[in-house]
Amino acid sequence: MRTTISGVPVDAVYGPEEFPDPAPAGQFPYTRGIHPNMYRDRLWTMRQFSGFGTPEETNARYLYLLRQGQTGLSVAFDLPTLMGYDADDPLSDGEVGKCGVSIGSLEDMEILFAGIPLADVTVSMTINSPASILWAMYLVVAEKQGARWERLSGTLQNDILKEYIAQKEYIYPPRPSMRLVTDTIEFGASHTPRFNPISISGYHIREAGSTALQELAFTLRDGIEYVDWALERGLAIDAFAPRLSFFFNAHSDFFEEIAKYRAARGVWARLMRDRYGAKDERSWKLRFHAQTAGCSLTWQQPQNNIVRTSLQAMAAVLGGAQSLHTNSLDEAYALPGEHAVTIALRTQQVIAFESGVTAEPDPFGGGYFLEHLTRDMEAGAQDYIAQIDGMGGMIAAIERGFPQSEIANASYKYQREVESRERIIVGVNGFTESEQQPIELLEIDRTAEARQVRKLEFLRARRDSNRVAASLDALRETALHTANTMPCILEAVRAYATLGEICNALRDVFGSYKETSIV
Repeated sequence: MRTTISGVPVDAVYGPEEFPDPAPAGQFPYTRGIHPNMYRDRLWTMRQFSGFGTPEETNARYLYLLRQGQTGLSVAFDLPTLMGYDADDPLSDGEVGKCGVSIGSLEDMEILFAGIPLADVTVSMTINSPASILWAMYLVVAEKQGARWERLSGTLQNDILKEYIAQKEYIYPPRPSMRLVTDTIEFGASHTPRFNPISISGYHIREAGSTALQELAFTLRDGIEYVDWALERGLAIDAFAPRLSFFFNAHSDFFEEIAKYRAARGVWARLMRDRYGAKDERSWKLRFHAQTAGCSLTWQQPQNNIVRTSLQAMAAVLGGAQSLHTNSLDEAYALPGEHAVTIALRTQQVIAFESGVTAEPDPFGGGYFLEHLTRDMEAGAQDYIAQIDGMGGMIAAIERGFPQSEIANASYKYQREVESRERIIVGVNGFTESEQQPIELLEIDRTAEARQVRKLEFLRARRDSNRVAASLDALRETALHTANTMPCILEAVRAYATLGEICNALRDVFGSYKETSIV
């Protein structure tokens, strides 16, 4: 009897003859894990991606989560912030605080982290096109707290390539956007040695409908592109590669997901050592955050989402994640409520402290079926990487629509399988119920937008407008040439220039990007 995983035939039985024993955890190529003892020595960081309404409301949620045992913060920004608009911009109307927290200035960032010592808490920020600006705000808040930048630990998503591929939250054209990313990598290498200046993200590629293999391959090829740009800038590979991090989806096909993470480590280790000649072992080790699959959550029978999230989280742990976010049962309806987000956090804690899976670095390692899946994932990823190399790199591939088309085709195939019931989604096209049980939902404060607009008006009235104008002029001048933009962005932030004002200064130089339609 044969079946398939992601369309690939799977045999009923695999034996030992084709699989040599993999290297132990902590040894190259780290298929079994990047540390010899993995979670025996230290558990993964437990994060909950959180943000809504105003900075005041989100700060209260962060303090609540820290009291519940969360070990790291992960900031969700609203759509205007992601797109580089202030709350009072006409394009922000109706979206302020809806899908994340509204951040318009250094003042908002100060409120967001009030009472939270940044030197002692790791913080991940899911921001991309305006990433350097939000990061500058974070650094200045730490500065005001008296925390040395060298002590800060966390991650900036800052992965602009996957925006053009999948999520579509971009501002500038690809090449100036890549310059801004490279500026943060260069600046971080010199000033924030414990902070990851980029999290190369497959999560959104998977959420857009890709297969696990496409998620793996396109993410690693994006990583190659960032490395190439940093090397072209003149950085030594071992000066920045140890701080590159990754972000993967934890989807529902249990063994496929575990194999994906194991393959990612092996492919990346060989790329760093053999393609780029990295000498520092830290440069070879792929470190990743995982988030359970938002696109797998259903509004039908939402309690089933607890089970889905539990299985997905277990796959991420068995795959060796360094950090994990678990989705809440109500996210197909709204932003997670306090009760739902607590269950999601408790899911991680049950896995960590009750399941026993942390006792062994790679419990399934050496299993013939898993080793087969891992090997196939590695080979498939290498094929995609070679194909994109042949196109001239990821930017060239994006401009011709290659990854976008691959994802669109995979998404279409998946939806057809659901509609034909080749693929059963419990509660959606199988085991359905005529009535839904009501669940408690988070109510977003509808006054958030008005309050954020008033704060901006008050800020502009009392700040030093001459200092703001001078800092923005200096940023435009720097953007016209080749110097690193981070020092000028930091000065604009310290002057309390707003997010929109800083982004507009860069728009004046770089322009805005409009995607060419791809059919």
